[in-house]
Amino acid sequence: MWKSGVTLARALRPRSAPRLGSKASSRASKPAAACHLLWSSETQFSQAGQPKDYALPNASWSQGMLNLYNEFVEKSKDGTWKRIPSYRHSLDHIPDSVKLEGEKVQKDTRLFLRNLDEEGLGFEYVMFLNPSEKRMVTVYQPGPYLEGHPGFTHGGSTAAMIDSTIGSCAIFVAGRVMTANLSIDFKNPIPLGSVVLVDSKVDRMEGRKVFLSCQVWSTDGQTLHAEATALFIQLASLTRR
Repeated sequence: MWKSGVTLARALRPRSAPRLGSKASSRASKPAAACHLLWSSETQFSQAGQPKDYALPNASWSQGMLNLYNEFVEKSKDGTWKRIPSYRHSLDHIPDSVKLEGEKVQKDTRLFLRNLDEEGLGFEYVMFLNPSEKRMVTVYQPGPYLEGHPGFTHGGSTAAMIDSTIGSCAIFVAGRVMTANLSIDFKNPIPLGSVVLVDSKVDRMEGRKVFLSCQVWSTDGQTLHAEATALFIQLASLTRR
């Protein structure tokens, strides 16, 4: 159940901006600038109406998820946060200017987190980016097809959501990346159908290495469900179109 504006504010308490060393910050500036094209192009693509953007409210979203979504949409009006569109195919998120040579959408594949046709059965989520804090949050509602222990979300699906949130955060800083290491401590199980906030940030960069951390909180900010650290590697020598 949704609590109140006070508890929501506690759940969304600001994190301090990541402390990046001057050398790392300098190395990250060019990839981050390049990624601005990715995010802006993604938004324009979504507004054009094709393909379908799955990061918009649907009938399966609970009132709690809608409230948290609307909270971030309101925060996006001044540019502090930005909603990230979500499509069924991985390459639909990438503008042509940064695709690899020969890359094209395979119609018989689907992004893992968008692999079900019926709304509400699996991963229902929307991501928001805070560029100045190098922070990505996901509002996440796990459906009944993600069950592990009876009544609770499978840990593997929680790991997938953490990986996707942290990975999207790394993309903003370093461009195209891949997961090298993901370490998760599960603290409290997530009830199916509940809404949680997956909150990730960049901690530092060392060359092509991007170090990040993440926490999964209940919407009232009282329950820590999981916390994680991760290492992503920036892909080198990309041949673009």
